[in-house]
Amino acid sequence: MSVAETLTIDRHAYLDSAPLRPGDRVAMITPAGPGKAERVERAVQHYQDWGLEVVVGAHVLDPHPPRAPFLAGTDDARRADLVDAWLDPDIDAVVALGGGYGAMRLLDGIDWAQMAAAALRRDGRPKLLTGSSDITALHEAFRFHIGGPTLFCPMAGNAVFLDSEIIRTDVHRWLFEPWRAQRIAGPEVDVLAPGRARGTLTGGCLALLAGGLGSPESAGDHRGILVLEDVDEEMYRLDGFLLALQRAGRFDQASGIALGSWQGCTPVEGLRLLMDEFFGARGVPVLWQTGFGHDPNAVSLPLNVDAELAAEGENPGLSVMGPA
Repeated sequence: MSVAETLTIDRHAYLDSAPLRPGDRVAMITPAGPGKAERVERAVQHYQDWGLEVVVGAHVLDPHPPRAPFLAGTDDARRADLVDAWLDPDIDAVVALGGGYGAMRLLDGIDWAQMAAAALRRDGRPKLLTGSSDITALHEAFRFHIGGPTLFCPMAGNAVFLDSEIIRTDVHRWLFEPWRAQRIAGPEVDVLAPGRARGTLTGGCLALLAGGLGSPESAGDHRGILVLEDVDEEMYRLDGFLLALQRAGRFDQASGIALGSWQGCTPVEGLRLLMDEFFGARGVPVLWQTGFGHDPNAVSLPLNVDAELAAEGENPGLSVMGPA
């Protein structure tokens, strides 16, 4: 039994109450790839301009280990920033500055019972984790071990957030407005398989979900609407990731599937054929190019909250809902 199954954290706490308000305190950390001083400074400024107090993790700009230039400091240092931020009773949200690679390396050294015990803010609502891409590993772990809502969104220290006012406006909306009835649909959203479905939003970056198979988190309950996206992958690798998830039964638990952006992967039409092969005849509604992920103007979406998927009509997309 996971720690989350023994807790009473309201994963729908933000349906009618915005996650953050001016004056709240957030911690910025780098759980995966290296941070850059100029980007960290700009990220802090944007969040301060939103009226938030920002605390930067002690190891955000640590030099990478000699053998691993793809990591932002040692595993112990990155893990310490994550855990210290989450356990701090004055922190309301933990914001990942970037992805890359490395978040999954932190999971086995975390005391999840301790993390779960610190999952509520001083006002009794759940703390919020934000980030995307490699942070998928943390979203999956937080859902399984803690059980609260998280936000899959472009990261504050990434170029796409810093360079796109569209992205910053959308992230601001999810942080400072209630989630009920919020719509998730990029400009190119389309229907791959028609229908409607309701369920809990789970998933994230396809490569990370496949890489997590066999972990404690992968053995959890994944019923609901599965969201998938990826970046810069070859067709055969995407095929392999999908096959691994299919063989593990992850698709059998999906009431619907929302496919996000596939920036830099393969020609779109070839990729759509691949997705149709895996999902077109499963008997559940499937959205194509919903817009979340690594798109230059990617939309955000919450995870571990309930939503409705509409793959029909003139306005296909996802809408956040209350519990069925």
